[in-house]
Amino acid sequence: MSKQPLAYRMRPTNIDEIIGQEHLVGDGKILRRMVGANHISSMILYGPPGVGKTSIASAIAGSTNTHFRMLNAVVHHKKDMEIAVEEAKMYGKLIVILDEVHRLDKAKQDFLLPHLERGLITLIGATTSNPFHAINPAIRSRCQIFELTPLHPDDIMKLINRALQDKEKGLGNYQVSISQDALIHLASASNGDTRSALNALELAVLSTKPNEENWIKISLSIMEECLQKKSLTYDKDGDGHYDVLSAFQKSIRGSDVNAALHYLGRLIEVGDLVSICRRLLVIAYEDIGLASPSAGPRTLSAIEAAERIGFPEARIPLANAVIELCLSPKSNSAISAIDKALEDIRKGQIGDIPPHLKDAHYQGAKSLGRGIGYQFPHDFESGWVKQQYLPDAIKNNKYYQPKKTGKFEQAISSIYENIQKNNK
Repeated sequence: MSKQPLAYRMRPTNIDEIIGQEHLVGDGKILRRMVGANHISSMILYGPPGVGKTSIASAIAGSTNTHFRMLNAVVHHKKDMEIAVEEAKMYGKLIVILDEVHRLDKAKQDFLLPHLERGLITLIGATTSNPFHAINPAIRSRCQIFELTPLHPDDIMKLINRALQDKEKGLGNYQVSISQDALIHLASASNGDTRSALNALELAVLSTKPNEENWIKISLSIMEECLQKKSLTYDKDGDGHYDVLSAFQKSIRGSDVNAALHYLGRLIEVGDLVSICRRLLVIAYEDIGLASPSAGPRTLSAIEAAERIGFPEARIPLANAVIELCLSPKSNSAISAIDKALEDIRKGQIGDIPPHLKDAHYQGAKSLGRGIGYQFPHDFESGWVKQQYLPDAIKNNKYYQPKKTGKFEQAISSIYENIQKNNK
């Protein structure tokens, strides 16, 4: 057997082998359309570890007739990129799959830019960092940016079954029997990380002694050891983990401290720090929101402390955050407001921007960026002046409906209501 890890061996070689990421590779979606047209533009794929960034990049390259080379921005030097460019000149074009693209230093960037500009090199970068913050604007502006998301347990299950059946690259040459609860635990507790799931599967198979009939039997306890995550009771469809997360958020929303701490404890027991932190931050802005705006930054601070110190001590800042969020006043006015605005936009209710709000450089306006007829609020003693901001077609639409559950939103709702009254 190859010494390469199972996760590496099971990488898809073409776009049809990709599991998950349907929003990008499904029928009629952008990456599949690119491959179908045999026209791959430079792109950056970003998302958490193990969701298939490099795998999708190599599958895209493998689905075209274009030669490609895989590089790493940390490991490979400018000399390696010079070799890639010479190779591109020889073939007429080359796809460069660049892992850790956010670590590209200035010398490498400066060397690559003109070749990207000419189209000699097509860059497919992969990164776990947000490219809007971590990647040089000059590189970013020449690339399409696509976000990848953690895989659903159903997708992980498909990948596990494929690995167990594949005799060439996977574990198909072994006689493996995995209990249903072990499979569900592997698919759920890997948190959408395909690399983690396949590494745990390989470890379980290779470290378990076959029985007298040469069968390798993987139980739940073996899978817990290989994943280093304990299993709680999951239902037959493997949705129990999501049920716990749902109950966790709803308990905080309902201000039930004891229930919220119970569900937090269940998530801590399986070691799912990633899901806990993500859900807490969502709750702070979705459910508490403007009723207590300081809850968001304090929750983020608790999350950063938990991530820094790790379990078991991470339970302490997490418990602090949960108790505060439970007992904070609640307001969903912000999420309701943006969702109403998005609903109108998706229905085509947009309209033309009022002329006085448009960029006015070409109009010869005296102040930079002020459209003709625009009244500058700072020129008025109150800091406010009556004028129209929404397009004519939707000028009377209202999105924000304030709630008065906390002192902060009570204060801003009074200002909002006063502005609405004066705007009539």
